[in-house]
Amino acid sequence: MAIRRSATKQQGLPAVVQLRLSPTLAQADALTAALLLCNQAATLISRLAWQHRTFTILELHRLAYHAVRAQMAGLGAQATVRAIARVAGAYANRRATKKRAHIFRPQGAVPYDARLMSWCRDARAVSLWTPTGRVTVPYTGRPEDLKAVDALPIGEADLIFRRGVWLLQVTVTLPKPGVREPVHGFLGVDQGVANLAVTSDGAVLPGPALPGPIQGNGHVRTLRERRHRQRRRLQAKGTSAARRVLRRLSGREYRMMTDLNHQISKYVVREAERTGQGIALEDLQGIRGRVRAHRLQRRTLHNWAFAQQIAFTRYKAARAGIAFLLVDPAYTSQACPGCGCVARANRPARGRFGCTGCGLAGHADHIAARNIAARGAAGWAAVNQPHATGLPSARRDRESKPPASVGDS
Repeated sequence: MAIRRSATKQQGLPAVVQLRLSPTLAQADALTAALLLCNQAATLISRLAWQHRTFTILELHRLAYHAVRAQMAGLGAQATVRAIARVAGAYANRRATKKRAHIFRPQGAVPYDARLMSWCRDARAVSLWTPTGRVTVPYTGRPEDLKAVDALPIGEADLIFRRGVWLLQVTVTLPKPGVREPVHGFLGVDQGVANLAVTSDGAVLPGPALPGPIQGNGHVRTLRERRHRQRRRLQAKGTSAARRVLRRLSGREYRMMTDLNHQISKYVVREAERTGQGIALEDLQGIRGRVRAHRLQRRTLHNWAFAQQIAFTRYKAARAGIAFLLVDPAYTSQACPGCGCVARANRPARGRFGCTGCGLAGHADHIAARNIAARGAAGWAAVNQPHATGLPSARRDRESKPPASVGDS
């Protein structure tokens, strides 16, 4: 049984805070020039990478650095380095599915690191690189975000221009709490298309347990279908007024699903913390390539935001010090948690489970969540089993590794 523990750095947990910049007109022009130049450079590097089939950072640096610096006037050395890393990241996970070179939007987000920006926290201002020189721009934000920027270590940031507003999304490092032992087992969560999440305690999410106007999974499907039909109708119309409406509606469904996934993950973590449990989810990596869906269901499957829900649950659990595991999803909806019988006949319908061995019956998603919880408890016991040294196996494996040399860092 494949078990994956959440991987976080030992020194702390990454988090992102958002600041709003207030540049003058001249500073806004300089920041716009930085966005255009960096995205143009990234597109040029991307075309070189695609032409030469070179996608690693080191080889791409050797191929493109001097050529891009010579061709792009005003592009600094560190800005070129960040553009190369950005291109390599764009091809890292999607290279096999791409049919042409990746093109970066002219005003897409641009990453800034410590060499491209510096902070004046007392004055609440940040100095940012531009092709015409540094500009010092004041920033504002929510009190908790300002407190995080003032007190926590700062990493990279993304400069974003969105609907006339300049934003800086900054990575900060939170202190890492210790993981508490799940004394009362694991809370299993089954993810699906019909029901976004069902817990082993019987909660169906979204539903009455979550705040907001979304009444349930049927409501979510209705909203998504309505917006899909609206987009198709406007795209077919093709007039300037239709394009204006499409621009206004862009991102609305993504924001709705992101908000729902935040609410679901927050509820799951809060329940696990309240009951003294860990959290177990299915390892669904690569599921889109494994599942053969009917053509009428492909759009729903490929718009399924399961990876985002896993990521949100993982980092919220790490912040709260809750054990988190990804377990093997095979046959979770066909296995009986009572007698262990695994059979396709145990699923007489999509939403119903009836064991042919012992007669246990229930909602199929709830049964799957119970199986996920059981696999999480078994996986945690296997990972943390005692040894003759007196250390759990996971800690023993960490401490038995030789220290990394300077060349390995």
